[in-house]
Amino acid sequence: MGKTLLAVFLGLGMVLAGVSGSYALQAGGVETGDLETGTVVGQPFKELKVDASFFAIEIGNMKIWYPPTTVIDFKSRPGAPVLLKVTNNSTAEHGFHLSGAANQSGPFSLEAKLVLKPGETRYIGIPTSDLFYAAGSTFEYRCHLHPAHVGGKLVMLK
Repeated sequence: MGKTLLAVFLGLGMVLAGVSGSYALQAGGVETGDLETGTVVGQPFKELKVDASFFAIEIGNMKIWYPPTTVIDFKSRPGAPVLLKVTNNSTAEHGFHLSGAANQSGPFSLEAKLVLKPGETRYIGIPTSDLFYAAGSTFEYRCHLHPAHVGGKLVMLK
């Protein structure tokens, strides 16, 4: 009886360990919001350092997301969630779409989409685990409302 009970508890423990591992890929997901009320995996945006800022700007007749390349070095950075600041400095509404879908082969993909009015600033919080689970180390950002606008790349140094 004791050996059977021990085997049942051991088996149950192994099943629960396997179940928790299967949900790890969906660790917290991407959260968007403003600086005062936004949170990611329980941490308020206002308590996090902004890791990168992106700006929708107009240069002549071209509308672009600036900077064209952003690098985040995870070797010298603490394990806190990543906080991105996105500002629309142009005169029209623009979308911001950050995606690693080109690198993904599984059913889950890191993706953040938002629409910004002229002059609006929003924040995107991403758990570091979600970034590391995504395949590759390069993500693309662009305006999903206007495909002709120039986007850029977010590069992670792991």
